[in-house]
Amino acid sequence: MKPFEMVKTFHDRYPLVGPIMWMLSVQYFLAQFFVASAWSSAYSLANNTISDLGNTACGIYGQRFVCSPLHSLMNASFITLGIFMAVGSLLIYQEFKKTKVSLIGFSLMAIAGVGTILVGLFPENTIDSLHVIGALLPFLLGNIGIVVLGVSLTVPKSLRIYSVLTGAIALAALIFYVSDKYLGLGQGGMERIVAYPQTIWLIVFGIYISKNHTIRILRKHSNTKN
Repeated sequence: MKPFEMVKTFHDRYPLVGPIMWMLSVQYFLAQFFVASAWSSAYSLANNTISDLGNTACGIYGQRFVCSPLHSLMNASFITLGIFMAVGSLLIYQEFKKTKVSLIGFSLMAIAGVGTILVGLFPENTIDSLHVIGALLPFLLGNIGIVVLGVSLTVPKSLRIYSVLTGAIALAALIFYVSDKYLGLGQGGMERIVAYPQTIWLIVFGIYISKNHTIRILRKHSNTKN
């Protein structure tokens, strides 16, 4: 059996695995809360970047003081999120009519997942080039992927609009972020406008797919009883 056929067979047998993976992306926010709370100094949502939580050393990094005792937990969270993004994209793609545009959208999100894995494998104070490349993939390609999926998928109009706006806002924030223009939000604050909408979108979309499957199961069960 070919790999893609295996994926299709697995999805048909376990259709909720993909959306559950995307919903479990909520662990990314929980990990940040616990890791930040372990800092001896105050972690600043405005001034400290998300990657500071995964920094493996203590001291001045850039112009910020960084000391993250639970950096291993944060880096594990990055890797887990990346796996959920990539594998979830592969499985959820099976839900929809397979067009070139939808393939592009889910492929971009899967590549963004690989980038997120790189962020966890190479913290900001290790191999900087790989960390930056890893961060750029979800920041750029992941958010483009959301826009593409918003335009191409057969989903409710409200979800399409939400998807396009999510990707567009994050991409606009990325332009400000790479231009060092933080609009009074600080480096960390602007980075969060780039990153957080994407993860929230994964959770929302996962809930949407899961809800559809639950409704179908309930209807099938009801018809069987009748």
